[in-house]
Amino acid sequence: MSKVTVLGTGAWGSTMAQVLSDAGNHVLMWGRNESVVNEINSQHTNSKYLDSNILPLGIQATTDLSQAFGYSNIYILAVPAQTLRENLKSWTKLVQPDATYVSTLKGIEVSTLSRMTQVLQEQTQTENFSLITGPNLANELILRQPAGAVAAAPTMLLAEKVQKLFATPYYRVYTSTDVLGCELAGAIKSVIALAVGISIGMGFGENTQAMLITRGLNEVARLCAAHGADPLSAAGLAGMGDLVASCGSPLSRNRTFGEVLGRSGSMATAREHVAKTVEGVASSNAVLEIAHRVGVEVPVIEAVADVVAGTISPSDALDRLMEITTRAENFIR
Repeated sequence: MSKVTVLGTGAWGSTMAQVLSDAGNHVLMWGRNESVVNEINSQHTNSKYLDSNILPLGIQATTDLSQAFGYSNIYILAVPAQTLRENLKSWTKLVQPDATYVSTLKGIEVSTLSRMTQVLQEQTQTENFSLITGPNLANELILRQPAGAVAAAPTMLLAEKVQKLFATPYYRVYTSTDVLGCELAGAIKSVIALAVGISIGMGFGENTQAMLITRGLNEVARLCAAHGADPLSAAGLAGMGDLVASCGSPLSRNRTFGEVLGRSGSMATAREHVAKTVEGVASSNAVLEIAHRVGVEVPVIEAVADVVAGTISPSDALDRLMEITTRAENFIR
């Protein structure tokens, strides 16, 4: 049993807080929105993000950063990926000695092309960092439906510590020391989910979706391999598992955004209908640049990045993908 601080009171931060509480930990959440924090404390709900679901009674919340960082030296990061660096800058002086950081963020920092744990290392100079990732949709996990995840850290000792923090009867956590592969796969899958959503919005069916998911997984695997990651990470929960959940569920923000984009052909319309953070939109071009840096061809990712940038239409993107020269199919080539 540990004291844990969850930084973020959105859907994912609240869901992670529930899992941590169900695992026997004492949990304090921090967020900026005073009305959300007050609701968590008084009604044990977060209706803005999680409808009428009841959070464990032991979870408390605060808007006071000093209180949040003084409560624990285990910090669960659940803020939007593109805000992480600025948040860390303002938090540095409040962090307790020997702090442990667990990132739940999936994305690439647009301005630097850095992964979230790289941003964390740069800003805190710590080696005591980890991440938890996998096919975890907040709206299902909050209902305590069975799910799996991967706790990845530079050492197995730290990975096992994080595994124990989150392990509950409905949340099965595996361990890994392939931080790079698990994190990169989690970021890339958001872009592939956009592609699948676009195809659904255009009226295409399961065959098209299966093609995009499979070729998208190939791009995930090749990009991870080019960076020296463990190929099994792309085939596991952090890679294929997360990709299948994000592409297959209407609960996925990336897929939902893609559906509106494919149906309307308009980024403005998609942004209007999906107001929440959509990480695949924010980081699609960054993922493409990462691929260019290591010389990996990623036609699905490139097509999505061009649609998001407004240089081609969704129909043009699909036409371009269908015109690519076919070769012998290999999982990694």
